[in-house]
Amino acid sequence: MTRIPRYALHVALAVAGSSLPISAQRPTPSKQHATPSHLVARGDSLQLPSRWEAPPGDALSHYTAGFATTLCGAVFLTGLDAADAAANVGFFTGPLEYRSQVKDTVIDRVHQAVRLTLANGVTRVAKRYGSQGCVALPLGADSVFFTPSVVAAHLPPAGATPWPMGDVLPVAAWPRHLDSALVARAVNEGFGPPDAMTLAFLVTYKGRIVGERYAPGIGIHTPLESWSMGKSVTGTLIGRLIQMGTYTLDQPAPIPEWQKPGDPRKEIRIRDIMRMSSGLRLRAPQDPDYDPALGYPDHLYLYAGAANSYQWAATRPQQWKPGTVGRYRNTDPVLASYLVRLGAEKRGEDYHAFPTRALFDKLGMRDAIIYTDPYGNFLGQGYEVIAARDWARLGNLYLQDGMWNGERLLPRGYVHYVRTLAPAWVADGRPVYGGGFFWINGDGAEPMPRDAFAMLGAGGQSAWIIPSRDLVIIRIGKYRGADAGEAARQTATATLMRAVQP
Repeated sequence: MTRIPRYALHVALAVAGSSLPISAQRPTPSKQHATPSHLVARGDSLQLPSRWEAPPGDALSHYTAGFATTLCGAVFLTGLDAADAAANVGFFTGPLEYRSQVKDTVIDRVHQAVRLTLANGVTRVAKRYGSQGCVALPLGADSVFFTPSVVAAHLPPAGATPWPMGDVLPVAAWPRHLDSALVARAVNEGFGPPDAMTLAFLVTYKGRIVGERYAPGIGIHTPLESWSMGKSVTGTLIGRLIQMGTYTLDQPAPIPEWQKPGDPRKEIRIRDIMRMSSGLRLRAPQDPDYDPALGYPDHLYLYAGAANSYQWAATRPQQWKPGTVGRYRNTDPVLASYLVRLGAEKRGEDYHAFPTRALFDKLGMRDAIIYTDPYGNFLGQGYEVIAARDWARLGNLYLQDGMWNGERLLPRGYVHYVRTLAPAWVADGRPVYGGGFFWINGDGAEPMPRDAFAMLGAGGQSAWIIPSRDLVIIRIGKYRGADAGEAARQTATATLMRAVQP
């Protein structure tokens, strides 16, 4: 057990500074056509009569729970130094400006737990549980409310298996139509200067790794904090269930809490949820009319509230009719995760093993961990750590139209749905969001073709898929380096566009 002296933690935070990188606050493209005032006015004109309910609990306590979970994952899953993690990663659910309120930090290496105590005596605990990642415990609880399990991959040894199912890279000649010097240059550009704090940068061309670089201490099997990139993993799991015949995109979402007669939420389709346009009422920092003075947003509560996240999301009232207004809110990916649980259990499958058996084993992904809440619900909106090569595998599944090793893993037309702009977002004047929780270069803000689409996460995490260039570009880094990391990634992207002959 290690107790980090208060002065040591505060020195690390002071040296790092307290400003939050602009691009770290939200994983959105930089260019948007609609102004906040336009978005607010349009939303107000379409509102249904309902009220927002503030989540229970104290904001500082929630932020500290988020901080504890970040430290737990960084130390016990990624392998970072605790002081480094406190100063540089995971600001989304545990903002840096609140971390100095922690008066005592205990890293329990025996039980793989983190305990953070505030001046008022409140202690927030996050602990690793089996293959379910790091879980923030509710106040007063000493354990979770489910039986943790270890889910092992059913895959051959990675070191003796060719890429992409394993680690052995081909020794064939360099691909035609690809400039090796420009690719090497792009990898160095993408890694960026020291303040980018990049941990992994990887490029595949037609499925083959052609460029790859890692920070010291980080390797091809290091699971990395990826945040809302995980939404796209959840979308992919829904795609798997559709391919298996459990769901269809156009069916009303079978959320149990919505099945009473007259409940307007019965009209919400799975398609609407996957386009971030269910219309459910939630407060998120990405809302155009967000006001922090109103209190702690439930967009974050679904991460750090240590509550039953599925129940909270499923009981939110309707703000707009489904499919009319697009908003980046965690309600929808949490509900999609709920549908994954309902679908897996309906099929009689082990819910906690389902992502591994249905997706990760299929792609050769050995280093992917999705966290749960204390009730065992996967927090598939963005609480996960996944290695860069595993993100590349997932990206190539989409580049290959849902096919892998001759097997169709995603239904025909699903990748097209993912890449198609969501009508509600287009109506809002923001042509940047598609289906399956993917972003689209629909406004041309990125230095790449408009057919590009991406899995994006706060803190500058990204996996861009560019069909017209047969490229997948992965960039993962420490949260603090988001601005410099994004600038470096864009520079590298422009170079890669020159490296590939159309």
